[in-house]
Amino acid sequence: MNFDNSSAEVTASKIRAALRSLCASSDTVEAAAVVSHDGLIIASVMSREVDVDRFGAMCASLLALANRAAKEIHRGDLRQIILDGSLGPMLLTRAGETGVLAVAATPSAKLGQLILDTRTTARAVSELTEPREA
Repeated sequence: MNFDNSSAEVTASKIRAALRSLCASSDTVEAAAVVSHDGLIIASVMSREVDVDRFGAMCASLLALANRAAKEIHRGDLRQIILDGSLGPMLLTRAGETGVLAVAATPSAKLGQLILDTRTTARAVSELTEPREA
């Protein structure tokens, strides 16, 4: 995001609101964050036990590796990564040029609905952060 500090704070606040809305729309979503491509947390709704700096760096690394793998086998631009853990899925979804939306859910989450909700939120984040054409 190329904004001055006050504009960046306003945008981060709007992104947090979108993340809160995603979490409130489903009782299976446990955490959500928007992470820049270089691993910085732009906004998050996560428990205090999470080391957000480490989490952001790991998400950026995963995204970079998966993007490289997708290009290697000619899959085009990476849209989404689904990690299936024993305690629930985590989705990393491209949020425009800004970065990635990371969402963690419970094992009972309906994956199809989670994918749709995550993509909708990622699109909303992208609209908040991408420059608009006049």
